[in-house]
Amino acid sequence: MEISLKAIGYVSNEVENRKDNSWGQDVSKIVLEKEYFGGLNGLRNFSHAIIIYYLDKANFDINKHLQRRPQNRDDMPLVGIFSQRGKDRPNQIGITSVQIISATEEVLVVKGLDAIDKTPILDIKPYYPMYDCKENAIVPEWVNRLMEHYF
Repeated sequence: MEISLKAIGYVSNEVENRKDNSWGQDVSKIVLEKEYFGGLNGLRNFSHAIIIYYLDKANFDINKHLQRRPQNRDDMPLVGIFSQRGKDRPNQIGITSVQIISATEEVLVVKGLDAIDKTPILDIKPYYPMYDCKENAIVPEWVNRLMEHYF
């Protein structure tokens, strides 16, 4: 099945190259396409949002990325692509929870978005703790090591 999506906007920030860590202090603007102006109304009352974006610079190679060590680090286990949040994925979809700095009718300013400048935005959802934060969630120990310097 083939699915077609349309970008609702794009990222504007100072990040020009893909990277694997230090996203936590990056501030990004999400600039909406004109037809979606007004769609951010009410979002400024939230502290966080979930940004869904198209990893347009990613390049999934099944032989290279189906199973690999996260961030190609030797201290990480060999795991499948669906056990990690790597950028080179079968469907180039990224998702990140971010802190909202401000919102106008046409621009959302956020902190902690792990996307480079000009990345197409597919959707924006408000962060609802009852949906998006699960108590007692378990991750393997390597995930904590992997994320030490990510944000």
